[in-house]
Amino acid sequence: MKKIIAIQGAQGSNHHKVAKDFYGDNIQLIECMSFDALVDSLLKGEASLGVMALENTIAGSIIPNYALIDSNNLHIIDEEYLNIHHHLMALKGQDISDIKEVWSHPMALLQCKEFFKNHPQIKLVEDVDTAEVAKRIAKENLKGIAAIAPKIAADIFGLQVLEDEIQTIKQNSTRFVIVQTTEPNHRVNQINKASLKFQLDHKRGSLATILNVLSDCKMNLTKIQSLPVIKTPWKYSFFVDITFDDYKDYQKAESIIEIMAEEFKILGTYKSGRK
Repeated sequence: MKKIIAIQGAQGSNHHKVAKDFYGDNIQLIECMSFDALVDSLLKGEASLGVMALENTIAGSIIPNYALIDSNNLHIIDEEYLNIHHHLMALKGQDISDIKEVWSHPMALLQCKEFFKNHPQIKLVEDVDTAEVAKRIAKENLKGIAAIAPKIAADIFGLQVLEDEIQTIKQNSTRFVIVQTTEPNHRVNQINKASLKFQLDHKRGSLATILNVLSDCKMNLTKIQSLPVIKTPWKYSFFVDITFDDYKDYQKAESIIEIMAEEFKILGTYKSGRK
């Protein structure tokens, strides 16, 4: 039975690649042009799993996605750190000198800025998604237009790669998470990472105390992100990721934080995607 997976973007995108990495080819994709639409497809039961980008080594955290996961009570069940490769592609039989415009997601255009300084004749046009542009070029036979997309998109839509690896910074990766609406049944020996959310009293040293608890319980803090609490000025929620070697240490840290925090929530426990 095929797994029905909601992705942000189109077939051939990095979100699609992550879905394939986890679940192979026996999948059915629901293509969503926004993360809000992705979450809606999960809440409506149209998809059982969703793939969401959470942070990038260049662009930083995708903060609205933290809020989406939290406010819709989604559970993080897995993660992958994917190296991002940008390729310039167009209809077959064309050369880069034939290209008048490149359409792509604003982030992809930004990450390939230096490459296009050497091609000032090419106009850069912001679009909704990398792979969706590749699909449109193929479907509508758009000559003189190129897309920036993963190589998988060229294979799927029959496009020609004009230039490989055009991103300015070669060591660029994005962290993706797999989410679902129900709590997973993980085996304890498979878990070495947790994503937590908590709110604290607005008083001196409250955050430092929590961080000391994590350290004392042998937790490795890999991420901390603050978000304003809606309708409560100058109050913040903290989203943290921690890794650990012993699940019992994690349980101890969890029980202490639950007592100390005003509000405490587990967004997910899962296996770290770090190799």
